Amino acid sequence: MASSLTKGSVTPGTPGSDKAFFGHPRGLATLFMTEMWERFSYYGMKALLTVYLLSGGPDAGKGSMGGGLAMDLATTTVIVSVYSAMVYLLAMPGGWLGDRVWGPRKTVAIAAVTIMCGHLVLALPGGQAPFFAGLALVAAGSGLLKANISTMVGHLYDGPDDPRRDGGFTIFYMGINAGAFFAPLAIGTVGQEVSWHLGFGMAAVGMAIGLAAFLLGTRNLSPQSNLVPKPLAAEERAAWLRKGLFWVIAATVFYGVVGFTGHFTLNWAMIPLTVIGLVVPAGVLLRIKRDKELTTAEQSKMSGYIWFFVAAAVFWMIYDQGASTVQAFGSNDQKTAGSLLGFDFPTSWYQSLNPLFIMALAPVFAWLWVWLNRKGKEPGTIVKFAMGLVLVGVSFFFFLVPIAMAANGTAVSPMWLVGIYFIQTVGELCLSPVGLSVTTKMAPAKYASQMMGVWFLAVTAGDSITGLLSNPAIAGVDLSGTSAVFGEAALAVLAGFAVWMYRRKVKSLMGDVR
Repeated sequence: MASSLTKGSVTPGTPGSDKAFFGHPRGLATLFMTEMWERFSYYGMKALLTVYLLSGGPDAGKGSMGGGLAMDLATTTVIVSVYSAMVYLLAMPGGWLGDRVWGPRKTVAIAAVTIMCGHLVLALPGGQAPFFAGLALVAAGSGLLKANISTMVGHLYDGPDDPRRDGGFTIFYMGINAGAFFAPLAIGTVGQEVSWHLGFGMAAVGMAIGLAAFLLGTRNLSPQSNLVPKPLAAEERAAWLRKGLFWVIAATVFYGVVGFTGHFTLNWAMIPLTVIGLVVPAGVLLRIKRDKELTTAEQSKMSGYIWFFVAAAVFWMIYDQGASTVQAFGSNDQKTAGSLLGFDFPTSWYQSLNPLFIMALAPVFAWLWVWLNRKGKEPGTIVKFAMGLVLVGVSFFFFLVPIAMAANGTAVSPMWLVGIYFIQTVGELCLSPVGLSVTTKMAPAKYASQMMGVWFLAVTAGDSITGLLSNPAIAGVDLSGTSAVFGEAALAVLAGFAVWMYRRKVKSLMGDVR
C-alpha cells in the first residue's frame, strides 16, 4: 500500500483530498494554522531580539527599558546575523532528516516541540546561558520545520499539474505573513512594555497552539507525509550515528577545555559559525557544479545559477539588517522619535512593516506581471533580479538621510524607517519569488529536491558576511556608520547593474530556462 503512493499524489477519498478549506484539501487548514502560529512565535521572538540584546547597553538610547543583555551594537549585529544564518543553514539537514529518517510529518512535530522548548528556555531568567541555549533550540527547530512543512503542502495535491496547487501555496504563504505581522504587535508589546521573558513566553504559547493544531489535524493530511521517501539502510544509519556522535563528543571536549581554562568568549562560537555559514554554501555549489554525472546543459545552468546565488547573497546581506542595524537605529530614542502623530509605540513594531507590505503589495505585483506579460513587456528573470538588487541598495542610500540627520542631534521621524522597509519589500517582491522559481527551473535532475535548500543557503551566506564584517575580532566594521551603509548600498546597486549588463551571458548559460 505504502509503496504504491507516488510523490505528489493523493488517492481519491483519502484524508487530505476532500475540499473543505477555500476549495482546497482540508489538510491545508491544518498546515496553514501550524505555520501561522510557528511564524507568530518566530517573528515575535525576532522582533524582541535586537532590542533585548541592546537594552541597558551603550547603544540602546537613554529611554531603554533595561533588563536586557546590555550588549553593544556590533555584538548584537553579529548575534542576530549568525542566528538568521543558522536557521537557513539548518533547513538542509532538516530536509534530509525528513527525507531519510523521520518523514515530513514526524519531523514537523519534532521541530514544533523543539521550537516551543527553545522559547520556554528564552523565557527563563539567568542572563546569557539560557538565552543562547534557547536561541540554539529555536534555530534548530526552525531549520527542521522550514523545508518539511512546505513539502507537506505539496503532498495535498495531485502532482505538480494540479490546478489548485499554486493557489494552495498562496494561501499557505498568507498564513506566514499573517503570523509575522501580528507577532511584533502582540509579543513585542508585552516584551518591551511588561517583561522581556513574558514576551518570550508568549512566543512559546504561540508555538504550543501551532503544535496542537498540527496534532489535532494530522488525520486531514496526506498519508504520503507520514512516509520516509528514501529511508536510510541500517548500515547508513549506523555510519551517520557514529559520525554524529564523534563530532558531538569532539565539540563537547574542545569547548569544555576552553571553558574550563577560562578562555571562552562569544567569539569561540560566533566566528566558527560565521565561517561555516560561508564554507558550506560554497562547498555545496562547488560539489554540484563539479559533479561529472551532470549533462552539459545542466553544467551550463549551474554556472548561470551561481550568478543568481551570489546576487541573492548580496541582497540578503543588506535586507536582513532590517532586523539588526536598521532596527537598532529605530530603537535608539536619541536617533529616532518613539512616537508618530502623538502615538507612542514599542519599537519592535517596526518588524511588522515587512509582512504588512508583502500582504498589501504581493497581489499588486502578481497582477502587474500578468498585465505586462499580456503586453509583451514583462521583465525577464535576470532583469527582475537586477531590479531587486538596485532597490535594496536604494533603501540604504535612503537610510543615509536619517543617519545624517540624527548625527546632528535630531531624533528623526519613524516614517524614515517605514520608507526603508517599504523599499526593501518592493525589492524582495522583485527578487525572492523569482529566485524560488529559477531555482526549481535550473536545478539538475539529480539535485531537484535539494536545490530549494541551496537557495536558502544564499540567505546563510549573506548573513554570515554581515556577521564577519561586524565582528570586532575580525573586520570590526561599524555597519550603522555612514561609510559602511554607503558602501553596502553602492555594492548592491553595482551588483544589480552587473547582472543587467551581463544578462545576455547569463541568459545563454540558462539554456531553455526563461
